[in-house]
Amino acid sequence: MKKIIYILAFSCITSSYAQNTLYIPSNIKHKNFESSLYGKDISLIKISNSKGMKVYVTNYGARIVSIMAADRNGNFEDVVCGFDSIADYQKIKQNFGALVGRYIGRILGAKFTLDGIEYKLQAGGNGHCAHGGTPGFADKVWNIVETNGNTVKLSYLSVDGENGFPGNLDISVTYTLSERNELIINYEATTDKPTVLNPSNHSFFNISGDLNKSITDQKLFVDGDSIAEYDNDKCVTGRMISVKNSPFDFRCMHHIGDNIDDDNQQLKVTGGYDHTWKLNSNGDIDKMAARIKDKKSGRVMEVYTTEPGLHIYTANGHNSKIIGKSGITYVRRNSICFETMHFADSPNKPQFPSTALRPGEKFTSTTIFRFRN
Repeated sequence: MKKIIYILAFSCITSSYAQNTLYIPSNIKHKNFESSLYGKDISLIKISNSKGMKVYVTNYGARIVSIMAADRNGNFEDVVCGFDSIADYQKIKQNFGALVGRYIGRILGAKFTLDGIEYKLQAGGNGHCAHGGTPGFADKVWNIVETNGNTVKLSYLSVDGENGFPGNLDISVTYTLSERNELIINYEATTDKPTVLNPSNHSFFNISGDLNKSITDQKLFVDGDSIAEYDNDKCVTGRMISVKNSPFDFRCMHHIGDNIDDDNQQLKVTGGYDHTWKLNSNGDIDKMAARIKDKKSGRVMEVYTTEPGLHIYTANGHNSKIIGKSGITYVRRNSICFETMHFADSPNKPQFPSTALRPGEKFTSTTIFRFRN
């Protein structure tokens, strides 16, 4: 089936490589990520490449805390939303940068049947199991398996019955920063009982480097001909609907805000984009699934994945009540998520690609975020 080096603070770099390069300072400090939970230590880990790009990860929720990427002038800025401390990540439950699982998205009715056995999952207030229940993978302290200059590997054992899911699931995620300015995310998992699995990273991107700026004037391309349809309660119906002649058609690159407030039933359900596209890449990691470009900074981010779907969320729920890094207020639509995944409620929708994982099989999945300027 498909599917330790610590930083004390960001500072200006004066190496021979980066004498003319600006690193925008951040309030992220090592001491604010020194903590413990469930008797396990929490840390902040840095990976980097020779081009000057840096990524910061914490083993609390296997989260991406920061991505420092260059603009067209070689200036490095943070391009993902988040917080300055572990305490804020624990307090504000928005999955910023986290690895979400066991199952990102909803499993309707908080139950599914696999091999003739019905499993009842932890249900939220709406009666469904969302993002694997609470606490999910985003709330766990992952083991640091390995770290070197450009790679960090984390692992977690999700025990049989956790939030209702069957099987002892041994899952790992490896973040690698390549010399091509690619953040490569590799997932692997095995189980000792038949189960379902659909993990994804939930980073909120704003490639302008201004985390308080709307992303609606950035341009987006998505190589997908259809989206998973919602009913009026934001539950997938099992139907795929064409993007042709709709606000969801990004097959030709255009501004995110061009049609985001159109009189469209699917947009009314979610208040903006919060939908899963069926990708034409068909699991080919060499075929670009999506591309976003910010004109002012010149930054471009491309998305490649082995997953069949790409869920795009335009932070419609941010309402200026969330205070993030450096005291920045996260306003509505200040960021965008690219959640590579299988489809919501696949265990109950046989027409969707299967998310089943059985003993003797290894789950593997790869997603690449490639940065250009």
